Amino acid sequence: MSDSTNADNELEPRLITETGLDQRLAAIIEPVLIDLGYRLIRVRMLNQNGATMQIMAERNDGTMDVEGCEEVSVAVSPVLDVEDPIDKEYHLEVSSPGIDRPMVRKSDFVRWQGHLLKCETSIIVGGRKRFRGKIVSSDVDGFTLERDEAPAGEEKAIVIPFTALADAKLILTDDLIRDALRADKLAKAEAANQNEAEDEE
Repeated sequence: MSDSTNADNELEPRLITETGLDQRLAAIIEPVLIDLGYRLIRVRMLNQNGATMQIMAERNDGTMDVEGCEEVSVAVSPVLDVEDPIDKEYHLEVSSPGIDRPMVRKSDFVRWQGHLLKCETSIIVGGRKRFRGKIVSSDVDGFTLERDEAPAGEEKAIVIPFTALADAKLILTDDLIRDALRADKLAKAEAANQNEAEDEE
């Protein structure tokens, strides 16, 4: 896994975006998150507890904690009250993308290279639309997946263009947990060092 964070890519567009009402919600929420130094992963209206608006977000360095969720919730609530996009009562739920996170930006595929992924495409790629395997490389146009169970007669490695991607999510493994915890620890240490440097100035 690359140790690079997404700090330089806070304005990197998402590959996978919402439709309908969720798209309208994202258009309201995303500018607020960017101003706070967070990135939107996704927004979904769910029929849980009546209705729940789920906002998945993270800091530009890829971290997220309870305080961050609280900060996002406090900042987003008044904007949603003013815009009033939902015509019924709902619960607001802000969370991190989690370890088995949705992959929504090109940098996600660089950052989590070497890990297992399941994805779906909007068009047929190599005779199918659903894939599972390890991310072996990534470039500006797409990523190469080494399938763990390629059918007989099919190539093990397949290149999936980003333009064809409909959904992608990391698969929880021991390696992923270890690397995610390491990345989180590094990001927190870097943030602490930055705060110390600012305090000394």
